[in-house]
Amino acid sequence: MIFERSRTARFAGVIVLAASAAMGAGCGGSSSPTTVTAPTGNLTTDTFNGTLNPPVNGVFQANVHAFNITTSGGNITITLVSAGPPPTIQLGLGLGNPSSTGTCSIISGFTTQTSAGSTSQLGASGAPSGAYCVVVADVGNVLQPVSYTITVAHL
Repeated sequence: MIFERSRTARFAGVIVLAASAAMGAGCGGSSSPTTVTAPTGNLTTDTFNGTLNPPVNGVFQANVHAFNITTSGGNITITLVSAGPPPTIQLGLGLGNPSSTGTCSIISGFTTQTSAGSTSQLGASGAPSGAYCVVVADVGNVLQPVSYTITVAHL
């Protein structure tokens, strides 16, 4: 799999609309408070297991895992729960949207390099409902097959 840089229209559009609405509400001269309603729904945790292979013909490898969000405005947290060997290996994580070619178009600013841990290493808030994907990638240090587990929690 190859990383693709994505169009950020989906997240950026929602953020710009929300910011515009909030600023517009504050400019009307009204002294009425604005009520913000938190998204409702059940927290869903998807668990993905995989094996990341060493480079093929010099090309770093990446795996893509797709998931869907049905409630707009919630948070997404991604945790690399385990990885190895070795257990301290650093891998790349990215959040994006599935592309028509089967890859994951990474959303600008939603990548990190991390080792496994018990707290989330990548997240987003205010996510619109829709199709998403998470990428697990070699950052240049995978010398043998590396098994991993990630969790993606979302509303």
